[in-house]
Amino acid sequence: MSTWHKPLMVNVTLMTALVLVSTVGLFLDDRVLLNESIWLKPLKFGFAFAVYSATLAWLLTKLKKAKRFGWWFGLMFAVFGITDVAVIALAASQGTFSHFAEGDSMVNQIVQTVFQYGVPPLLISNLVIGILVLVQRTGDRALSWALRAGLLLSTAGMAVAFALIPASYAGERTVTDANGDKVAMSVGHGIGDPDGTGMPLTNWSSTGGDLRVPHFIGLHGIHVLLLTVLVLAVLAARVAWLRDDRVRAGLVGAVAIGYTGLFAVTTWQAARGQSLIHPDSSTLLAMAGAVLVAAAVALVTVAAGRRRAGSAKELVTAV
Repeated sequence: MSTWHKPLMVNVTLMTALVLVSTVGLFLDDRVLLNESIWLKPLKFGFAFAVYSATLAWLLTKLKKAKRFGWWFGLMFAVFGITDVAVIALAASQGTFSHFAEGDSMVNQIVQTVFQYGVPPLLISNLVIGILVLVQRTGDRALSWALRAGLLLSTAGMAVAFALIPASYAGERTVTDANGDKVAMSVGHGIGDPDGTGMPLTNWSSTGGDLRVPHFIGLHGIHVLLLTVLVLAVLAARVAWLRDDRVRAGLVGAVAIGYTGLFAVTTWQAARGQSLIHPDSSTLLAMAGAVLVAAAVALVTVAAGRRRAGSAKELVTAV
């Protein structure tokens, strides 16, 4: 880990500290915003940024070309990631909203200004790093495809939150913060029901669509695909036909197709104001289609791999 991107690892350290502080806050501070602890949001953001920044810090060591160029964009992600999450923690400590508030308090002005200028660099830096990975090989075929598809998914996951915000507009309304003060808002995370009743832990809306669902799914696609690579590598020690990196790459591709389908369907579902846990027949049909395509790719890949492994075994036996 000594070669990992140091500014991003500083980010990881600070985010981990925020997670610890927020966890303590969950038990010691009884203030709530929209029926959830004020410390739950900084805890979730701290955890998400710690995991993602660690992934980028490792990934940048895999670049064979333009490493210095990538380093600077890693620095950009680290700096703006720390700044953006810091104001989320600031708003939480003050018992008020960080997202979508329209008040003229000093805290809200600081938060919204930081978001205005601090969020786009996160998207840009992630996109540039994704392009650097896309145009060069950063490992064997399976790992390369996992990183390429994963970074594209994470970039899409960041962008989809912006794209769905207009759909959450429900007119001017006021909500009460943890201090009992009225705060003006016009949009929210929910679509169809902007402040809808949340699910346990995630607080995603159970009474309407929620832009956080595809945002979360897209952002963490890279981790699902990297876990797939790891599992396949472990299984390859026991399964002969998995030792062919073409087979592992094909299976990673199948998972990427299925996961992209999940991201697309949940984006469509949220945009229609439909809760994740209350899918209609159209959503279920679309999801089934994505699963079937992914399964078909996986089956073809496995069949081809087993056939090649069988042919190689017969050749060895004949010799």
